[in-house]
Amino acid sequence: MEEGKYRFLDNINSPDDLKLIDETDLPEVCQELRDFIIDALSCNPGHFGASLGVVELSVALHYVFNTPYDKVIWDVGHQAYGHKILTGRRDNFHTNRKFKGISGFPNIFESEYDAFGVGHSSTSISAGLGMATAAKLNNEEQRQIVAVIGDGSMTAGMAFEALNNMSVQKTNMLVILNDNNMAIDPNVGGFGEYLVDIATSRTYNKIREEAIRALEKFKITGPRSKEMVTKMNNSLKNILTKQSNIFEGLNIRYFGPVDGHDIGHLTRVLNDLKDISGPKILHIITKKGKGFKLAEENQTAWHAVGNKFDKLTGLSVEPCAVPVPRPPKFQDVFGLTIVELAEQNEKIIGITPAMPSGCSLNIMMEKMPDRAFDVGIAEQHAVTFSAGMAIAGFTPFCNIYSSFMQRAYDQVLHDVAIQNLNVVFCLDRGGLVGADGPTHHGAYDLQFLRGIPNLVISSPMDEVELRNLMYTGQLPNQGPFSIRYPRGIGSLINWKQPFAEIKVGTGRELKEGADLAFLTIGPIGVKAQLAIEKIEKEGYSIAHYDMRFVKPLDQDLLHNVFKTHKNIITVEDGTIIGGMGSAILEFMSDHNYHARVKRLGIPDSYIEHGTQTELYGVCGFDKEGMVNAALEMLKR
Repeated sequence: MEEGKYRFLDNINSPDDLKLIDETDLPEVCQELRDFIIDALSCNPGHFGASLGVVELSVALHYVFNTPYDKVIWDVGHQAYGHKILTGRRDNFHTNRKFKGISGFPNIFESEYDAFGVGHSSTSISAGLGMATAAKLNNEEQRQIVAVIGDGSMTAGMAFEALNNMSVQKTNMLVILNDNNMAIDPNVGGFGEYLVDIATSRTYNKIREEAIRALEKFKITGPRSKEMVTKMNNSLKNILTKQSNIFEGLNIRYFGPVDGHDIGHLTRVLNDLKDISGPKILHIITKKGKGFKLAEENQTAWHAVGNKFDKLTGLSVEPCAVPVPRPPKFQDVFGLTIVELAEQNEKIIGITPAMPSGCSLNIMMEKMPDRAFDVGIAEQHAVTFSAGMAIAGFTPFCNIYSSFMQRAYDQVLHDVAIQNLNVVFCLDRGGLVGADGPTHHGAYDLQFLRGIPNLVISSPMDEVELRNLMYTGQLPNQGPFSIRYPRGIGSLINWKQPFAEIKVGTGRELKEGADLAFLTIGPIGVKAQLAIEKIEKEGYSIAHYDMRFVKPLDQDLLHNVFKTHKNIITVEDGTIIGGMGSAILEFMSDHNYHARVKRLGIPDSYIEHGTQTELYGVCGFDKEGMVNAALEMLKR
């Protein structure tokens, strides 16, 4: 980006600098901020549409409130790029989501302006209420607490739990509901339709505007006029919309809807709300991708951009190589395979909590709309909804990202496993995911699921194995069945093979060897094969076993391994505490075997963001890490 390109933005290094700008110049500040985000992301891809949609809100919040003393909590956080740029990170923004660079999400360790670390949805109101209550206990009720939550995030139960508690706490807090009818995919459910009813009541909006103009005409200002407008708003909403206002019903004062792209009006409204105590909600209407036509027209595709692109055409400008066949993404293998299985088995159902395009269930939703369900950002509900379908004789494939499955742990245990229901959990993004960082790494599913009785835990090494595990999981009387696979592409071109059942709890010997045995789970086994080739060039003989199942373990295979090998390395793209390596050490102890065992995997720490390859290296289970671990063991 050109030096000195921006009249205002080049001189904004903190919200204090922003406050020096005349309010009449704020529209130009917003345009510069929007241009900066487009410039930056065209060269360094990341989350795109969400941050463009809240440019005016980002400017207004830091213009009106005294941050960082006043706290602004961004739900999920993929819309916080403007916030980061305005709070001293403009010069480093080119490192966004890169290894050792700034995080793509708010991070309390990165800036005092990041009031709460986020990455998963629907946490902002709870966190904000905690801060507001703490401010009250500290006699700091002048401190403003603002939670910014999207309408997609409002479909999660946790958001409603927080609103319910907020209604009785009576603390001074503002919730800004950013209504754009989009999460990553279009929102689903009655709440989104309810917001549309409020926002599109033409009679209400017309009468409201006329009343406000009348107050201004007769110069009726001050607290009394604010009280009159508030009462008028609430009465009109109750009369002219289909239902009474859900927020007012919870004793949370409701204001709006307001045009979230009118920076002048937005700053005036926020200034007014600062003077109103107690719990309140401001409903703003925005457009995801605002200011970039392609992102406005195709909001799902432009939620996050994966490649550098031309700002005028939107076309990728990544270097073009001669086209060659590429393996598919694991998520697409899932999406195509579930349709194939559902054509054979009319009881198969697809379920996802608001990630149809991310997990490729959208393929089934298009072909079989009556048998594929997006339940909104509601992982707990997705699991128990699946349990209800299973108990009625259906076979649900419940697809949830590994890091989001953490939110539904109790439902897996209590609603599915105890009742031994045949729900097939497809855990996408298992392992290190890359630039999204520690909030999104699927590091823990092997560990936290392994202690649950009745649950089969598996991970395919390649696309054919994924298909066959999906086929096996839907066979009669399997019970709860988990299949985890990583983000990104697989390793096979010719992957669409006929289905074959895999006997539950069986691994496979991929290669014989005498000096050392690698035991791997999942696609990291493909990298282990490359490491083995390099190790054997040193004159060693290396065995390789693909475990396939963490639970139940293949005990026959393990008895053979421990009887024939004294040097063993386990490799998993998951935490080494409690994962596959731990399970194998438990087996060794239970059967009184003695061997040198080295576990490779994600250590007991949170791993930062970067490319998957960089992060494998940090954790020591990239190709070189495996080679070094093996040679150290063998030479010892």
